[in-house]
Amino acid sequence: MSKVSLKPLADRVLVEAAAAEEKTAGGIIIPDTAKEKPQRGKIVAVGAGKKDEPMTVKVGDSVLYGKYAGTEITIEGREYLIMRESDIFAVL
Repeated sequence: MSKVSLKPLADRVLVEAAAAEEKTAGGIIIPDTAKEKPQRGKIVAVGAGKKDEPMTVKVGDSVLYGKYAGTEITIEGREYLIMRESDIFAVL
Protein backbone atom coordinates (compact mmCIF):
# COMPACT_ATOMS: atom_id res chain seq x y z
CA MET A 1 0.00 0.00 0.00
CA SER A 2 1.30 3.43 -0.88
CA LYS A 3 1.59 6.46 1.40
CA VAL A 4 0.05 9.68 0.02
CA SER A 5 0.10 13.21 1.38
CA LEU A 6 -3.47 13.96 0.25
CA LYS A 7 -6.22 14.11 2.89
CA PRO A 8 -9.78 13.82 1.47
CA LEU A 9 -12.43 16.12 2.93
CA ALA A 10 -15.77 15.18 4.55
CA ASP A 11 -17.10 11.80 3.35
CA ARG A 12 -14.60 11.24 0.54
CA VAL A 13 -12.03 8.46 0.23
CA LEU A 14 -8.94 7.99 -1.94
CA VAL A 15 -8.82 4.57 -3.60
CA GLU A 16 -5.95 2.88 -5.43
CA ALA A 17 -7.65 0.79 -8.12
CA ALA A 18 -6.68 -2.86 -8.55
CA ALA A 19 -4.86 -3.72 -11.77
CA ALA A 20 -7.07 -4.54 -14.76
CA GLU A 21 -7.22 -8.18 -15.79
CA GLU A 22 -4.47 -9.11 -18.28
CA LYS A 23 -5.93 -12.48 -19.38
CA THR A 24 -9.30 -14.16 -19.57
CA ALA A 25 -10.01 -17.37 -17.63
CA GLY A 26 -9.25 -19.28 -20.84
CA GLY A 27 -5.80 -17.67 -21.19
CA ILE A 28 -6.56 -15.13 -23.92
CA ILE A 29 -4.50 -11.96 -23.47
CA ILE A 30 -6.66 -8.82 -23.32
CA PRO A 31 -5.32 -5.78 -25.24
CA ASP A 32 -5.18 -2.40 -23.43
CA THR A 33 -8.04 -1.00 -25.53
CA ALA A 34 -10.42 -3.78 -24.42
CA LYS A 35 -9.57 -3.86 -20.71
CA GLU A 36 -12.43 -2.98 -18.43
CA LYS A 37 -12.01 -0.40 -15.71
CA PRO A 38 -11.52 -2.27 -12.41
CA GLN A 39 -14.32 -2.04 -9.87
CA ARG A 40 -12.27 -2.92 -6.82
CA GLY A 41 -9.43 -1.28 -5.01
CA LYS A 42 -7.76 -0.48 -1.71
CA ILE A 43 -8.45 2.63 0.36
CA VAL A 44 -5.29 4.70 0.91
CA ALA A 45 -6.79 7.81 2.59
CA VAL A 46 -10.10 8.63 4.33
CA GLY A 47 -11.80 11.94 5.13
CA ALA A 48 -13.13 12.78 8.59
CA GLY A 49 -16.76 12.14 7.64
CA LYS A 50 -19.78 14.41 7.98
CA LYS A 51 -20.95 15.84 11.28
CA ASP A 52 -23.81 13.34 11.70
CA GLU A 53 -22.30 10.51 9.63
CA PRO A 54 -18.96 9.03 10.73
CA MET A 55 -16.91 7.10 8.17
CA THR A 56 -17.42 3.33 8.16
CA VAL A 57 -14.39 2.47 6.00
CA LYS A 58 -10.73 2.80 6.97
CA VAL A 59 -7.33 2.92 5.32
CA GLY A 60 -6.32 -0.53 4.07
CA ASP A 61 -9.88 -1.79 3.38
CA SER A 62 -10.41 -3.57 0.04
CA VAL A 63 -13.63 -2.29 -1.51
CA LEU A 64 -16.00 -2.74 -4.45
CA TYR A 65 -17.34 0.41 -6.10
CA GLY A 66 -19.49 1.44 -9.06
CA LYS A 67 -18.15 1.25 -12.61
CA TYR A 68 -18.33 5.02 -13.12
CA ALA A 69 -17.68 6.04 -9.50
CA GLY A 70 -15.14 8.64 -8.53
CA THR A 71 -12.80 11.03 -10.27
CA GLU A 72 -9.45 9.83 -11.57
CA ILE A 73 -6.44 11.78 -10.27
CA THR A 74 -2.68 11.31 -10.49
CA ILE A 75 -0.49 11.91 -7.44
CA GLU A 76 3.29 11.47 -7.67
CA GLY A 77 2.90 9.46 -10.88
CA ARG A 78 0.31 7.00 -9.47
CA GLU A 79 -3.34 6.74 -10.50
CA TYR A 80 -6.06 7.03 -7.84
CA LEU A 81 -9.81 7.55 -7.62
CA ILE A 82 -11.38 10.01 -5.21
CA MET A 83 -15.03 9.25 -4.42
CA ARG A 84 -17.71 9.62 -1.81
CA GLU A 85 -18.10 6.82 0.71
CA SER A 86 -21.65 6.30 -0.62
CA ASP A 87 -20.15 5.23 -4.01
CA ILE A 88 -18.64 2.18 -2.29
CA PHE A 89 -20.84 -0.90 -2.51
CA ALA A 90 -19.01 -3.31 -0.18
CA VAL A 91 -15.91 -3.94 1.89
CA LEU A 92 -14.20 -7.24 0.99
